[in-house]
Amino acid sequence: MGDLQLDDRTSALKSVLGAKPGAVGESMTASRGSRPLVLIYKVMGKTFAILAVRGTPNVILKCDPHLAEVLRGHYRGVGHRSHLDPRFWISVDLDSDVPESEVRRLVDHSYDQVCAGLTRRQKAELAAMA
Repeated sequence: MGDLQLDDRTSALKSVLGAKPGAVGESMTASRGSRPLVLIYKVMGKTFAILAVRGTPNVILKCDPHLAEVLRGHYRGVGHRSHLDPRFWISVDLDSDVPESEVRRLVDHSYDQVCAGLTRRQKAELAAMA
């Protein structure tokens, strides 16, 4: 897959992540860098996705532990690449055998996993935003 296609996939994924109700993307840069390394997407202050915008194109998503295990066995492009607990977080390489439709489904799953853990008050605030 060429760089332009990867840039397109990353841009498309940025749009999908940013369109989630209540989602806020925060950039994180290296100590001396001016360009962001990753965009951290949160809902009600809780992280549901970390999108690499430099280096290896990938996204880190929250995932049900059983599903994470199944996905790692099924796709070469699903693994673990962060300090987050590997039981609950997966890394999906955007330049791999994981279809774009599956990546979008996993984004929805991650968002839903985080929203399920919100307090009643946070859920009400989120519902008011939609």
